[in-house]
Amino acid sequence: MHTARANTVSRMSLLNDIPLSSIQLYLTAPYPCSYLEGLEARSQVATPSFLINAQVYSELVRQGFRRSGTFTYRPRCDTCRQCVPVRVEVDVFAATRSQRRSWKKHGDLHVELLPLEDKPEYFELYRRYQQARHAEGSMADDDPEQYRNFLLQSHVDSMLVAFRENGVLRMVSIVDVLKDGLSAVYTFYDPDVHGASYGTYNVLWQIELCRKLELPYLYLGYWIAASRKMAYKAAYQPLQGLRDGHWHRLEHEDRTC
Repeated sequence: MHTARANTVSRMSLLNDIPLSSIQLYLTAPYPCSYLEGLEARSQVATPSFLINAQVYSELVRQGFRRSGTFTYRPRCDTCRQCVPVRVEVDVFAATRSQRRSWKKHGDLHVELLPLEDKPEYFELYRRYQQARHAEGSMADDDPEQYRNFLLQSHVDSMLVAFRENGVLRMVSIVDVLKDGLSAVYTFYDPDVHGASYGTYNVLWQIELCRKLELPYLYLGYWIAASRKMAYKAAYQPLQGLRDGHWHRLEHEDRTC
């Protein structure tokens, strides 16, 4: 882990000091919301993408942005504000009993920190995961190019984390390294292992990596209380949410609205 941090610091020290004022924002046209049925969504997109390096991206994430490949965006819907950017306070995070069981269950996974790379076994696992977990979504299409654009294209400090059990690939996670934390971009795992809790283990593993790298936050993207796919993030406490331009802890009434 010390080597990973040294390499990260070395890369970040080479960045040019590009001000956020160089970044332009534009609104997309409305499109069907991926998480709340019957609603329309809009995104605010940061451009040009080639100026959004690790340093600039760290600032944008603190302002509620995420990325999909080289596409950096945040929700800017006309009538809905249910997408809340969230981050875990790493130093004071305390795992629940259920989370501790997941940590123990998968503690024998072998972990590799790798650059973004295209391997057939990664795409095959991604394909099986999408078909099992998100068969109704657009990402369930067996399109290798879409997969590469989504996960393997990055202008920021990104890594691919491979988790193996007795040599068998069980899970892959794409993680961005920020100035003040890690950003969980996307994780996919073997959907056919009965009783596994790979998703929970992965979040806990990233929290532990933040601690080893002395980074205060794990950014989990957008929490949506009314979405089954996104509501799980409230299980990692204490959790901060970005609302009205300020980060604050999400209290119980916030998490159930």
